[in-house]
Amino acid sequence: MNSRDIEEIIMAGFGGQGVLFLGKVLAQVGMQIGKHVSWIPSYGPEMRGGTANCTVVLSQQPIASPVVLEPDAVLALNRPSVDRFQAKIKEGGLLIYNSSLIVDFEKRKGLRIAKIAASDIADKLGDGRVTNLVMAGAYVKYSEILNFESVKNSLPTIIPAKKKELAQLNLAAFESGYNSVVEIN
Repeated sequence: MNSRDIEEIIMAGFGGQGVLFLGKVLAQVGMQIGKHVSWIPSYGPEMRGGTANCTVVLSQQPIASPVVLEPDAVLALNRPSVDRFQAKIKEGGLLIYNSSLIVDFEKRKGLRIAKIAASDIADKLGDGRVTNLVMAGAYVKYSEILNFESVKNSLPTIIPAKKKELAQLNLAAFESGYNSVVEIN
């Protein structure tokens, strides 16, 4: 990320991986800490198993357009997401990929690339559904607008009431992602 007032992020993966919730978490934390935000979901015709992505814009100033054409960062939970969105990242931008599901791909020059074994970490924590929170932690490690403490403090208030029993697991997933992401170039 560059030191700027705005971060534009695309999160993408298979439907059912919690991509849209990942975007909601980042957007809601941004709102709670007083930032301007936008969140736009997009998913294929199949809810589970189809492709899903969303864009989030976090800004210190009002957002002129919520459309993200050249993101600062892409969080890719599966290989098709890398293939689809890597070329759109701004020069010098960041690609964080789920190395549990993405073993090798041609890495575009001019990007910062980080990997996180998000699915494996979630499985070790006991619930594959928290892969998205692992990815959130990985992203926050590099964000200049969101920080570890603001997300950690906001996360319990964002979890839907019907899933409050997962609050500690979500926090553990977020912390694991933050502490386990590795920049590879």
